[in-house]
Amino acid sequence: MDLAEIWRVMCRRWYVLLPGLLLTAALIAGVYVLVPVEYRSQSTVTLLNSKKATVAFDGNPFLSTQASLTGMADGLARNLNSDDSRADLKSQGVTGEYEAKIADNAQGPFMWLSVTGTDPAAVLKSDQVFTAYAEKRLQEFQAQQSVTAEAMIRMATIVPPQKPEAQTKTRLQYLIMAGALGFVLSLVATFFVEARRRRPGKPGRHRPGQAEATALGGTESEAVPDAADSGASASRTARASAGSSP
Repeated sequence: MDLAEIWRVMCRRWYVLLPGLLLTAALIAGVYVLVPVEYRSQSTVTLLNSKKATVAFDGNPFLSTQASLTGMADGLARNLNSDDSRADLKSQGVTGEYEAKIADNAQGPFMWLSVTGTDPAAVLKSDQVFTAYAEKRLQEFQAQQSVTAEAMIRMATIVPPQKPEAQTKTRLQYLIMAGALGFVLSLVATFFVEARRRRPGKPGRHRPGQAEATALGGTESEAVPDAADSGASASRTARASAGSSP
């Protein structure tokens, strides 16, 4: 079946295809309304060496970097993603989904703290609370190990919580899936009706009915005697001619 034939079937069965397309449009509209737009805010923080460890660098923490800071960043991220931290953050008013992880392609103890939700204002507020909680949790984590204040690892905010940005990828994927599914089902219904309505037998082949067969049979039967009579008359004429000749 070529494209021209497909187009002819669609035009011929428009009364099946049109309602399917209308239902598809309604499905897309429903997905657009039911699937809200998500917003995401993110901050970037880094872990700094302790004041005691930066004495040799005139107190500049950015000149003193150790591999242990990256390990501490990974441990802190795991702690922030734990169930206990989630309960604490929820009690402090954090809504939506949040995540703490080491920044991609980071060449140091850099962390991303992000919050995702449907309310931009609540997302920004939650990311601010989350960033402050991360620094507090870092201090508590070291205090549990009886680390002195001069030897504690510190945290600095490199990028503060940013204005929430719309994340439309997931919503767009659902819209495309709904449109494709509705269109495919409409085509399936159209060609199903077309297949049911077609008559059996090869197209273009004409099978004579009983009345036509009877008429044809009668004509042939009538034509045979006529041919026989003509042959008999010709024979008699030939014999008569032969008898009259000397």
